[in-house]
Amino acid sequence: MITAYVSFNGNTEEAFEFYKSALNGEITSIQRFADAPNGAQLSESDKNKIMHIALEAPDNIRLMGNDHMDFMGGPYQAGNNFSLSFHPDSEELADQLFNSLSVGGTISVPMSKAPWGDYFGMFKDKFGVKWMINHQLKH
Repeated sequence: MITAYVSFNGNTEEAFEFYKSALNGEITSIQRFADAPNGAQLSESDKNKIMHIALEAPDNIRLMGNDHMDFMGGPYQAGNNFSLSFHPDSEELADQLFNSLSVGGTISVPMSKAPWGDYFGMFKDKFGVKWMINHQLKH
């Protein structure tokens, strides 16, 4: 399954409340940057920003997102604020997808255990498309 992952310029929560209503969906997960391992070092306004949010709606609609932070790849730029996100069912497949798709590209987050407990990596491929690979570990 490929999921759209959209970054917003500080208004993710507002956007997802709109999508929740418009798509008759439900927010199934929300984490703030304050919850990250280094969250205490952030400014008060950045602590409250969304690190990850997920919405599920009827007809297999799944949307995920976050508030953009400059350390995630430079300044926010509308039109370049989305990634394609794969959710493979094994670490081996996650590594295979990551290693094949990132050839010639730029890796921003190598595959590793993420703060939310999954096996995760992020990169921009040689064509400029941003990808996320996220294997949900058994919690």
